[in-house]
Amino acid sequence: MVYEGLTRSPTPIFNEKVLAGLGREVQSTGLLAADAVERALAALRRFRALCDVLHVKRLWVIATAACREAKNGRAFIDAAARICRTKIDILSGQREAELSALGILSGIHRPDGLVGDLGGGSLELVDLRKDKLRRRVTLPLGGLTLRDQAHQSLKEAEKIVARALSSAATLKAGAGRAFYAVGGTWRALARLHMWQTGYPLHVTHNYVIPGREMFEFSRLVRRVDTDMLSRIEVVSESRRPLLAYGALVLEHVVRMARPSEVIFSVLGVREGLLYSQLGRREQRSDPLISAARDLNVLRSRSPEHGEELIKWTDRFMASSGISETDEERRLRHAACLVADIGWRAHPDYRGEQSLNIIAHAAFVGVDHPGRAFIALAVFFRHVGLLDDEVSPRLRELASTRMLDRARIIGGALRVAYLVSASMPGVLPAAPMLVRQGRLVLTLKDRYAPLAGDRLFNRLRQLARLIGREPAIETD
Repeated sequence: MVYEGLTRSPTPIFNEKVLAGLGREVQSTGLLAADAVERALAALRRFRALCDVLHVKRLWVIATAACREAKNGRAFIDAAARICRTKIDILSGQREAELSALGILSGIHRPDGLVGDLGGGSLELVDLRKDKLRRRVTLPLGGLTLRDQAHQSLKEAEKIVARALSSAATLKAGAGRAFYAVGGTWRALARLHMWQTGYPLHVTHNYVIPGREMFEFSRLVRRVDTDMLSRIEVVSESRRPLLAYGALVLEHVVRMARPSEVIFSVLGVREGLLYSQLGRREQRSDPLISAARDLNVLRSRSPEHGEELIKWTDRFMASSGISETDEERRLRHAACLVADIGWRAHPDYRGEQSLNIIAHAAFVGVDHPGRAFIALAVFFRHVGLLDDEVSPRLRELASTRMLDRARIIGGALRVAYLVSASMPGVLPAAPMLVRQGRLVLTLKDRYAPLAGDRLFNRLRQLARLIGREPAIETD
């Protein structure tokens, strides 16, 4: 994975994966399989060459359970280090668990729950309470390890899983809280669930399944022939042999931890490592706002105008008397930053294109209802305040309250862009405030000629939404 830079919300510019199966026989033979070693080293030669082509300046290479446990692990690491031309960090189980939890911290807004990272060799469990990492444990329950230990018998694997998890006291910390599921096999389960239920967004990060439903779905997947499952093609062929083992582990984790919900994350050890390299101040910054700012700089006519929109709508909301939670405020700020990213599209498609970009963007730090709110607010800004053209399934992700707020913010943005023409410096001198029961837009001095019927009509539409009378004041 190559990133544009080390930031609070790093943007991947290249991603390639090879499933070499290094841990396939470690439990039974104590060794990394010879063909897996050959495949892995060949992949690393290509990866090193790609780093040279992409002019990568900083390189981190990490190894996990299979390499630290195999008798020939050190020899493989030495060969790999020569190819990569850098030191390879062999993570301990505790360090791997810590970085998994930091990955969740980096990409989930204010997480609180139990983190589980299922790899090929091991399962890491960490009790994460806000930004504090508490008890952590690593268990030999990775998909490859489990299949090897059980001699490819799911019945035997179930006994191994039950025995290993029975001694994991960390699971008790999961009752009634979120369980954050990390790892490729578990993400494959999430994608399968999305397709089977007709879910409107195909974004795995922050996908939520209620605990009981996750338990039942995991049981289904591990008990039937996976090739018979509907939409199994959304899971890569290389993942399918381990799908039942991953489902088995998750089924038992959910049964024993009793979480309220399972939340899937695409961020794990790798992103946790990058997050650990940041200063404390940057770690505490909001990843959603950081990502929205990056998109604002890349795609908007004036990034400064997006920042001004935040303050302009702050004043409007404060004067309006409309209640707004801290979470709703940060979503509104993100919507302001990405409100102009579709301007290069044909006018007839700006709303649709903006909605699709936002709904499916590589944002972190936002759940799916939050994505829907931001996408709908910007959609309304382009197409008007009716939602006839919005997919009913996408609307279902947002509550009635969020849909109402998205329409209000979209209406405010429609006024702002007619006033400013997307240029900075105008909005600070043209406040829109609720005063004495009226929604008043003030255009004074050189901005007075901006007043007109089209602008007043948009102001009136917004005023109706909030139950006020519109007025434009000029000198």
